Amino acid sequence: MKLLFVATLALLALSYLDQVDSSAYDKIVSHSRIRARTQGPNVCALQQVMGTKKKYFSTCRNWYKGSICGKKCGVEICIECFYIHVVYDLLHPPVAPIDTVYKTLDLVKADITKQYSDISRIKEEIDGSGTYTMFVPSDDAWNQLDGTARKALESNVNNELYKTLHYHMVNKRLLTKDLKNDMTLESIYNNLGLYINHYSNGIVTVNCARIINANQMATNGVVHVIDRVVSAVGNTIKELINNHEELGSLSSSLLEKLGEPGHYTLFAPTNEAFDKVDREVIERVLGDKNVVQALLKYHLLSSVQCSEAIMAGSVYETMEGSTIEIGCDGDSLTVNGIKMVLKKDIVTKNGVIHLIDQVLMPDSAKQVTELIGGSQSTFSDMVYELGLSAAMRPETQYTLLAPLNGAFNEEVMSMDQRLLKIILENHILKLKVTLSELYNGQLLETLGGKFLRVFVYRTAVCIENACMVRGSKEGSNGALHLLTSLIKLPTTTVYEMLEADGRFTVFLSLMEMAGLTDLLRQEGGYTVFAPTDDAFDGLTEEDLTLLTSDMNALRTILLYHFSNGVFINGGLEGGVTNLLKTIQGNNLQVMSVNNSIQVNSVNVPGNDLMASNGVVHVVKTLLYPGDLPVGRYKSHALPVTPS
Repeated sequence: MKLLFVATLALLALSYLDQVDSSAYDKIVSHSRIRARTQGPNVCALQQVMGTKKKYFSTCRNWYKGSICGKKCGVEICIECFYIHVVYDLLHPPVAPIDTVYKTLDLVKADITKQYSDISRIKEEIDGSGTYTMFVPSDDAWNQLDGTARKALESNVNNELYKTLHYHMVNKRLLTKDLKNDMTLESIYNNLGLYINHYSNGIVTVNCARIINANQMATNGVVHVIDRVVSAVGNTIKELINNHEELGSLSSSLLEKLGEPGHYTLFAPTNEAFDKVDREVIERVLGDKNVVQALLKYHLLSSVQCSEAIMAGSVYETMEGSTIEIGCDGDSLTVNGIKMVLKKDIVTKNGVIHLIDQVLMPDSAKQVTELIGGSQSTFSDMVYELGLSAAMRPETQYTLLAPLNGAFNEEVMSMDQRLLKIILENHILKLKVTLSELYNGQLLETLGGKFLRVFVYRTAVCIENACMVRGSKEGSNGALHLLTSLIKLPTTTVYEMLEADGRFTVFLSLMEMAGLTDLLRQEGGYTVFAPTDDAFDGLTEEDLTLLTSDMNALRTILLYHFSNGVFINGGLEGGVTNLLKTIQGNNLQVMSVNNSIQVNSVNVPGNDLMASNGVVHVVKTLLYPGDLPVGRYKSHALPVTPS
């Protein structure tokens, strides 16, 4: 019990320290320590990408997945990870005393940086008094530097190399908890900015260089090892694009805000990328300022996303409003799952640029017909075959209500072509109507001049009998909505439909006897659970006499089959009991399971018979309100005038 109490106190103490000082990086390191706790004190577990030298303190997602950027990872136990926790780790003793920044370079194996510090006079500063944060390129980082650039540094150690090292330094001690996302630090070199990003997955970057060994405490500062040599930044995104001929196609329509302070990521298509796009499409896009803006904003994020922070596919909202997925495949950066990044991490004063070899085309820059996918290909083919595509001109605003391919069964495809054309005309609206603009009771005018009703439910939006599925899109000249079935546009009232059907003669005669036929004829929106003649087969002559001898009771029973509002099968919440209040006043308990309906536990053999003033669901049993026995019901106010 005593040991448990001590352990609990220790965990609380660690939790408190984490809350006070922890950052995303610190939390990831803490998790790595926990994963390696069986190996001893001051150790942590890292993931190393197989075939590379890259090591990561990993998120839970990558740890259990066992891969980073699609590449398998091995596990390495590091015994030096907690050298830096001399001040903060109370449970584990330090492995060595701290020393100056200069001498700490030995501990982090930064031999080349130490050598350059010796020959460039930086040693005098980092081995003396003062307080510094030094972002130290690893030896691999120096070796990856362009040969010409490195030779230029080594040939002018008192100027260029001296300035370069000073650019990697700040005149204060900053631990990872102090390095905030989108922070700009003033370097020692002419106070030029160092651009910090601290991501939620624990990655910390400096000018998009990843910190691979952080918080190495020194007597006169702190050392962070980074995976590349960083260069001074002098241009905004706009200035950089204007200065590069290969980006000329983009600069002609560049957003002004890219010259202003901010934190952006631009996926910049090269001129060659624009050349790949059909000229007709380019001319159409450039001819509409709104489309141009949408196109450009789709390439732009309002956050800085360095490539080293991407460890798996993640979705980001663009400034256009829709999303893109940024991922990685080994060392390659991907956009929407495609390797298209030619050059990554071009750092500017207000963000980062990734050069891409394709133009990203958002839905908002496409025509509606270009939004149609493979699951709606039959609808698209039929529209063209029946000559309806002429109404869908680029300059015309319209909306397509596209049924999925499964809606075009053998019965539909064998219809007379003239009838099928009329049906498909009802799937093209004269105006652009987006999903967010739809409301219950709305009337939508079709290409053929007919009007469709909109029904909005808790979990569905339906147009007549056809409900939408996920996947609505908005194009430059209209909108696209996907439907589960073909729209059946009603032409008769409930009364006319039941009378023509022939299966509801008893129900209609009782409605007439009770003076309720106007309810079946008048305008409005009703849901009717209509009993067929079979529903009355079990009633004796005595039952019928009793039923018809008490008009109040008869009306009560009949009105129990009606509900205000149009409730089609697709609008019912599946798998749960839907309570529909009847005109009589009591509730019907309706369930929708596997595309079938039950009402008060009675199967509904036919549903969604659409009428101009409602919908009919067929039942083969007469429904009774349980608490209102026949012959004992008091007078009930009716919503209609008896005929």
